[in-house]
Amino acid sequence: MKPHQNLEVWKQSFNLVKRLYSLTSKFPADERFGLTSQIRRACTSIPVNIAEGSARRSDKELQQFLYIALGSASELDTLLLLSRDLGFVTSDDFDNVSIDLELIFKLLLGFINMVKKRIEGTGR
Repeated sequence: MKPHQNLEVWKQSFNLVKRLYSLTSKFPADERFGLTSQIRRACTSIPVNIAEGSARRSDKELQQFLYIALGSASELDTLLLLSRDLGFVTSDDFDNVSIDLELIFKLLLGFINMVKKRIEGTGR
């Protein structure tokens, strides 16, 4: 198993990608290159950046990729709100996905803080 696959934040975000691919498959066809594409790119960016950062040589590089993942999570949050408000996502689906996304935010922030402390402790 690859090291990033042991990380809870990677597992949770990877599962969210699969869930959102299924959810967005029900969006209107004319949104295929709009919200559907943006949501899929934003959600995919989260586990991809966690994985890439985990494979880097230094904690500073890891931290940078974790911040990119955090930015993608924020982008995803906005896109999901818009999807709900436009009626592409039901309130129940939105609430369930939001709970998952909130957990990912917390896990990412915790991971970032842990890496920050390691950087401060070692100067790497």
